Amino acid sequence: MKELNGVSTSQCVETNGALTFTKKKNDNGHENCTFHHDLELDHRPPTREALLPDMANSYRLLLTGLGEDPERAGLLKTPERAAKAMLFFTKGYDQSLEEVLNNAIFDEDTDEMVVVKDIEMFSMCEHHLVPFYGKVSIGYLPQGKILGLSKLARIVEIFSRRLQVQERLTKQIAIAVTQAVRPAGVAVVIEGVHMCMVMRGVQKINSKTVTSTMLGVFRDDPKTREEFLNLVHSK
Repeated sequence: MKELNGVSTSQCVETNGALTFTKKKNDNGHENCTFHHDLELDHRPPTREALLPDMANSYRLLLTGLGEDPERAGLLKTPERAAKAMLFFTKGYDQSLEEVLNNAIFDEDTDEMVVVKDIEMFSMCEHHLVPFYGKVSIGYLPQGKILGLSKLARIVEIFSRRLQVQERLTKQIAIAVTQAVRPAGVAVVIEGVHMCMVMRGVQKINSKTVTSTMLGVFRDDPKTREEFLNLVHSK
């Protein structure tokens, strides 16, 4: 049983190499709350426009704390711009898997591997609030259903446009694809560059972080996993 924010959300069961997920009723008094559509949030946040004034004021205080004058010409509109930028960087909080998929799931008699690689990804490190970016490669083995190819990129957007760590992001993408089409297995590899390592701290500008999640047959069958990795690393 997986718990997020103290709320049990789903149960993962593996049968014949395929992962399935079942919803669990919330026991916290919000069983019928329509906001419980997302594994990451107990409730959706307020509308984006409603957040702007308080966020802009926070940026204004930050500028003052840095010794700047937020009323000077170059910074006069900076708090509002920064607030709008942060809302865009984290727009994934307002998106759900169901909304993004938009029924783009099709019946197809195929069980051959589907791979979409080098999907561009931009996210925000939750530890330092600075960006990390890179490429995502996704593979899955269909079991009678396939997903519109662009929807794989949309899934990456849902979870990358949040405050993240790369390890969690990798797993969330894999679980979302599993929920969408119930394949025999899912594989996700992310190669990322973290500005918290480039701009501060150790300041290693050429370092990259690689994370992977293998579910179903990709975890259990070395040959399937090797085929996926060969396809991802081929030019």
